[in-house]
Amino acid sequence: MRQVHRAGEKLFVDFSGRRPHLVDPTTGEELLVELFVGVLGASGLIYAEATRSQDLPSWIGAHVRMLEYFQGSTAIWVPDNLKSGVTTADRYEPEINRTYGELAQHYGAVVIPARAAHPKDKPHVEVSVQIAQRWVLAALRHRTFFTLADLNAAIGERIDGINERPMKRTGVSRRVLFEQIDRPALIPLPRTRYELAEWKPCRVNIFCGVPPYVAWPAWVEPRRPLYSRRFAT
Repeated sequence: MRQVHRAGEKLFVDFSGRRPHLVDPTTGEELLVELFVGVLGASGLIYAEATRSQDLPSWIGAHVRMLEYFQGSTAIWVPDNLKSGVTTADRYEPEINRTYGELAQHYGAVVIPARAAHPKDKPHVEVSVQIAQRWVLAALRHRTFFTLADLNAAIGERIDGINERPMKRTGVSRRVLFEQIDRPALIPLPRTRYELAEWKPCRVNIFCGVPPYVAWPAWVEPRRPLYSRRFAT
């Protein structure tokens, strides 16, 4: 079924199955990294970057940089069901990773994951991942990169070229559609950049008090307070 996307409504995100790699300058060993891809639903504007892994800091950091690239956020984020974004996948009531939910709230968005094993729920990002694989990874396969920064600079150049190239279906580029459709409808970025917080349960010893950095909400059992540690993204 054809999906109709409203301006500024949905942002689709996923990792590519095919992965780029770095080269260790000392040993010459190839080090696999991940390719993160995001796409706006209405205009199809694409963002991509390489990350060290699919862990929570990489996932959160990629989102922050992607939103800065788009200069705003959509109202809904549609991720796949990886653990960094979705703690428990469920068709009706998925449990969103607490840090990821806090990130979305910071940018005025809500997270609605695609159903597991239903790629048709996110065709935009599936196609965009294929585009990134063919026009980015394939084009860079004979080049050698020693640092993530150098690799991402090359990926950025390729993605900018894709976004500026006119599409056969519309006759205009993704960038033009973005400026006309999505950009005016995006939620403006907050004044402060999101700081990564990892939420973890902790158990207090019977002879110990609760340190001042522990946030102890009223609904949490006394022996299982929650705390968050913030890191720069």
